Amino acid sequence: MRAVSENQYNGNMVEVEVVEEVQEEAPLILGLEPTAIIDYMACVDWSLLDGIVIGERGGSIDVSIEELEHILREVESYNVLKMAGGSVSNTIRGLSAGFGMSCGLVGAYGDDEQGQLYVANMSSSGVDASRLRAKKGPTGRCVVLVEASSGSRTPRPCFSNVATLQAEELNREDFKGSKWLVVRFGIYSLEITKAAIKIAKQEGVSVSMDLASFATVRDYRQSLMELLESGDIDLCFGNEDEARELVRDHDHDHDHDHDHDPIPGDALEFLGEKCKWAVVTLGPNGCMAKHGGETVRVPATGDGKVIDTTGAGDLFMSGFLYGLVKGLSLEECCKVGSCSGGSVVRSLGAQVTPENWHWMAQQMHIQALPLPLPLPLPLPPATTNLSSLNF
Repeated sequence: MRAVSENQYNGNMVEVEVVEEVQEEAPLILGLEPTAIIDYMACVDWSLLDGIVIGERGGSIDVSIEELEHILREVESYNVLKMAGGSVSNTIRGLSAGFGMSCGLVGAYGDDEQGQLYVANMSSSGVDASRLRAKKGPTGRCVVLVEASSGSRTPRPCFSNVATLQAEELNREDFKGSKWLVVRFGIYSLEITKAAIKIAKQEGVSVSMDLASFATVRDYRQSLMELLESGDIDLCFGNEDEARELVRDHDHDHDHDHDHDPIPGDALEFLGEKCKWAVVTLGPNGCMAKHGGETVRVPATGDGKVIDTTGAGDLFMSGFLYGLVKGLSLEECCKVGSCSGGSVVRSLGAQVTPENWHWMAQQMHIQALPLPLPLPLPLPPATTNLSSLNF
């Protein structure tokens, strides 16, 4: 910062430029996104999914560049929406844009148009992008096919030769002063995730982890268990399908027994033994959470309007983390998460619209929850009058 002050020199008043070095505050919440990714969102029919989807519907399965390009050609007649994606990015963007929290990202993006789009999208949402590195290579891409009648999604990411931050490139200074680190479990990013968690713990930063997808939990359960057993994960999120895979009996008798379906409560108890906070989201049935000896179950918030479930869990995490930082009770954290998670499913994509941020504020007000100040974005004229709300 530069300032001008008046000083006396040889009996004359002179202007002296004083340069003060101001330390910027570290982001309160950091997200680890080793590979930046752009989502291509399209609402499609089940019939189209039958013809172009590789692997199981619903789960996130990596595809090759050729497979991704094939899917994009098949959906080019639809209205395809492009935006910065990635589970951690969605959560961080929600915390910044919707809750006014100080947030930043650690990761890398490619030297292409998609990389510039990613950085612009995050920066315009108030996210500190100074810890993102530009690297040679393409930015990651993901086609998210949303089934028109139900809003269920089938993501197909492509990480072939993409620009990626490596574990040895992590800088301890990036983590200094932050309070939370948000990570996502994934086998391809496991090395850098472990390295980031190690640095975070050395800096006294708490760690929140998302279980990613039921397919990832099922296929890489041993690596996930090792991470949970380390005791370094303070908060763990999983949806109902991921929770079932986590505690499913994998012995020989049950390898192909689809009737052997542990209830999500079993997974919550298991996660609660490994982490300080554990959360299992249940879609339209709300969520369950555990902290120490306390367990709560909270119903879903909203009127049942579902356009696209992409980002529902990510934005739930935004609200829950906001509640933790603000010192709310476990039940209140779940309620805020339910409001923010309910806001994103009301439109296509994982970026909440201005109208839906205000829908969230209405729901929080109804439940007597502390509102983020100031409100995320200006009130659209078409929404319900909120003049009675004590902002």
